[in-house]
Amino acid sequence: MGEAALSADTVIVLDFETTGLSPDYGDRAIEIGAVKLVNGEITDRFQQLMNPGKRINSFIENYTGITNKMLGKAPPCKDVMLEFSDFIKDYNLVAHNASFDSRFLDSELDRVKRNQHGPFACSMLISRRIYPDAPNHKLGTLVKYKALPSDGTFHRALADAEMTAHLWLSMMTDIKQDHSFEVIPFTVMQKLSRTAKNAVSSFLQRESANQ
Repeated sequence: MGEAALSADTVIVLDFETTGLSPDYGDRAIEIGAVKLVNGEITDRFQQLMNPGKRINSFIENYTGITNKMLGKAPPCKDVMLEFSDFIKDYNLVAHNASFDSRFLDSELDRVKRNQHGPFACSMLISRRIYPDAPNHKLGTLVKYKALPSDGTFHRALADAEMTAHLWLSMMTDIKQDHSFEVIPFTVMQKLSRTAKNAVSSFLQRESANQ
């Protein structure tokens, strides 16, 4: 991907809807949505329901709006994940609560003998550092807090991925304005998610000075 891959504005932002909280307990993905950002612009999207081979419970149906009837018509997980693996290639990856999505990505790709090579950054952890005054750091709350684009749909994979992409770009814009970055490396965003809240300003000042 060249030099653009080093920048935080060239990433794939993804979101899974799933049968439960963890693949360690047999939970599976039922929908994947993703947005490709290149130089801060949305250039491509990916969205697909996937049939996990078992019924989902009524809580998940009500939470996501995805029904067993919809999944019965969807392609199996393996077909979708092979296609998605080709879509993400070796791009850097972003998710809101990346520990959740990365586990499902790794689990589903492992089932089809594929690996993803791009590292993850977590927009939720970063938002806690950049927007400490937000009421909380759930995606829906941050969308309202920053007046980000939204059609009002939540807990569907592509809609959540799109909102996360807008949040990601908003955070980078605010960091650039406050700390004089010309380009924000992806590694800086990763490190920021692990920086103590009281050290965020000094960390960003130091990183921008090193450009």
